[in-house]
Amino acid sequence: MFTLTSLNLNGIRSATTKGLEAWLDKSRPDCICVQEVKAQAPDVAGRFEQLAGLQGHFHFAEKKGYSGVAIYTRHAPSDVIVGWDGGEFDAEGRYVELRFDTPQRKFSIISSYFPSGSSGEERQQAKFRFLAGIDPHLVALKKKREFILCGDINIAHHEKDLKNWKGNLKNSGFLPEERAWMTRLLSEVGLVDVYRHLQPEATDASYTWWSNRGQAYAKNVGWRIDYHLATPAMAALARTERIYKDEKFSDHAPLTVGYDWRL
Repeated sequence: MFTLTSLNLNGIRSATTKGLEAWLDKSRPDCICVQEVKAQAPDVAGRFEQLAGLQGHFHFAEKKGYSGVAIYTRHAPSDVIVGWDGGEFDAEGRYVELRFDTPQRKFSIISSYFPSGSSGEERQQAKFRFLAGIDPHLVALKKKREFILCGDINIAHHEKDLKNWKGNLKNSGFLPEERAWMTRLLSEVGLVDVYRHLQPEATDASYTWWSNRGQAYAKNVGWRIDYHLATPAMAALARTERIYKDEKFSDHAPLTVGYDWRL
């Protein structure tokens, strides 16, 4: 099995003080895609270049303490792609892609952190711009290579993907336009929501994020907003899934999928 984890850290310094490295040592994923690193290169130097023997590759935000993504891997990539739009969202540190290419196969693992629009209309419009831009990027990528995109997508696709769906119909993360974008990504672009491929009917057990308000975690009032989005050939190799909740490293839970193949 090739085990691939996705986790929004809500700050790498915070997550590592809560036992992240010890868990990685124990669970031993081949690769972990992380989001919201909330650090810059000087903060990482000498401390976070590696975690539990995994080598990190980063896309930092220009703004200190904000956003940022990384991929930690046991396998050396053939290439590292940092960013996708060359502008607004690259400045926010939202995309890093590791390529593992051989003469027989072109394959990528991507860690991406989609914007949240929950802070107001300005950020919601930025989220819509991100969705509109990354859509053709993924279409073009899919024509050239197999890939798995892991990340905090900040969209709950269906009613079963969040506890209080009726109360969130007009809120960012469950807006009709966002859900329609996800539907198009899966139906027209042809990517596969790997967790749903393995667990088509799961409800409460599928949540990966909980608000810090109102005892949401204790009451499991959660959302499923963290994904593995894969090309069909890669999704077909998915065999196992786990959302790890025995420890709490951030306001998100790690989502791990085992794929029946090796790099």
